[in-house]
Amino acid sequence: MEQYLVEMKNIRKVFPGGVVANDKVNLSIMKGEIHALLGENGAGKSTLMNILTGLYRQDGGELFIRDEKIEGKYGPKEAIAKGIGMVHQNFRLVKPFTVAENMVLGNRKTIIYDEKSIVSKIEEISEKFKLQISPKAKIWQLSIGEQQRVEIIKMLYKGAEILIMDEPTAVLTPQEVKSLFDILKGMTKEGLSIIFITHKMNEVLTYADRITVLRGGFAIKTLNASDTNESELADLMVGRQLDTKRMIDDGVNIGDVVLKLENVGAMNDKGLPALKDVSFEIKGGEILGVAGVAGNGQKELSEVITGLRSVKKGSVIFKGDNITKESVRKIIDRNIAFIPEDRHGMGLANNLPATDNAILKMYTKKEYGRFLLNKKKIDEATTKMVNDFEIKIPNINCNVKLMSGGNLQKLILARETFENPELIIAVYPIRGLDVGATDYVHRKLAEERRKGKAILLISEDLEEIYKMTDKVAVLFDGQIMDVLETKGADIKKLGLLMAGIKEEVDTNA
Repeated sequence: MEQYLVEMKNIRKVFPGGVVANDKVNLSIMKGEIHALLGENGAGKSTLMNILTGLYRQDGGELFIRDEKIEGKYGPKEAIAKGIGMVHQNFRLVKPFTVAENMVLGNRKTIIYDEKSIVSKIEEISEKFKLQISPKAKIWQLSIGEQQRVEIIKMLYKGAEILIMDEPTAVLTPQEVKSLFDILKGMTKEGLSIIFITHKMNEVLTYADRITVLRGGFAIKTLNASDTNESELADLMVGRQLDTKRMIDDGVNIGDVVLKLENVGAMNDKGLPALKDVSFEIKGGEILGVAGVAGNGQKELSEVITGLRSVKKGSVIFKGDNITKESVRKIIDRNIAFIPEDRHGMGLANNLPATDNAILKMYTKKEYGRFLLNKKKIDEATTKMVNDFEIKIPNINCNVKLMSGGNLQKLILARETFENPELIIAVYPIRGLDVGATDYVHRKLAEERRKGKAILLISEDLEEIYKMTDKVAVLFDGQIMDVLETKGADIKKLGLLMAGIKEEVDTNA
């Protein structure tokens, strides 16, 4: 009898550009256990599971399933044939189809759609694992929690015995979370194994049997949930030595309050609470960092300030004016700069030249022509941006989709600071950038701070937070857990706050 259903030994995965996602990672999964993969965003959790499910092939190391070494062709089809299925965070269901119809999508062996047989099998699975789903219901009629159950049924329908759940509670209500784990516990009693990817320490301590902590692509430690606690897990998760050399100086004069949020509440795209009574303020000459694992309300926070998302309660105040209900255009006209996390989808129009992208927010102004564009003025403005920000581009009429990520980010930064804004909202401004481009973006933000600008810097990277901010607000589950002076802030305390744990901890222990 095999000791482990799955063994991953010394797994290494390197992506183009030399980015090491996993390095010498060891992971073992036992029959009938709930095994949590815990770590910050970018720790290598999803990459490791994508190797197990055949979406990626490792560059080094060995994979064993039921003591059989996996060699030769191994993709998603082979993985499911070996009993490994994955429920992704973004469900892969066809909403106009019924539950039963979704079961057979992608199955080439299903030549004739035998609804009676399919419905019977779904009912059998539902009853056995208490999943309670109507096989004839259309997906769009189901709640998010019910759609997740359909994804689980789909994997079980295909014969999965090892079920991987990617951030399974990210879109669920607290009641749905408890219900989900009750189901998963029942499945392990039937001999199935569950791997769930998460960054929530309270969940792993409540529901997992064993925990493997990943950090920076390495598997730091595997331990029994009953033998650990929040403090130890926080230390393992974010306890790396940080380069805390600050890029901002202490001699900047702090001005008046530029941005103030008072008890702001907002919903996410699924109609669930994303921000809950968020309050903070930023003064001129100050950078406030927002730290937290992605998905805890950062996107919604940036959007309520810039007018892209409606505020359900509370107020957004800019220089004493209430801008809570103002349109995006009015907020742009107030000269509030916005560096979005998605430079391709939101920051730039990929099929337009650099000139058009340079004036995306300024084309309504008289000097650029308003109705009939003034090409000479536009060219002059674009050329100044390119020269001032050292943007490498063949010519200013070059299509931006031909530019590198670093140069795209420079173009956005150049455009957003061109008209001397008093407030800059920067969301993950160095994501995907190399060391040189990262340093450039940081230096430019530090320069704007010295000019007296107020900056909100949203980041997942604690090193960036330590280097670039005066204060740090920790955001968890849509709530500000605490606002701390960055200089001297304790890394262990930040890790606990990022996991939603607010009580005082003896950091000398």
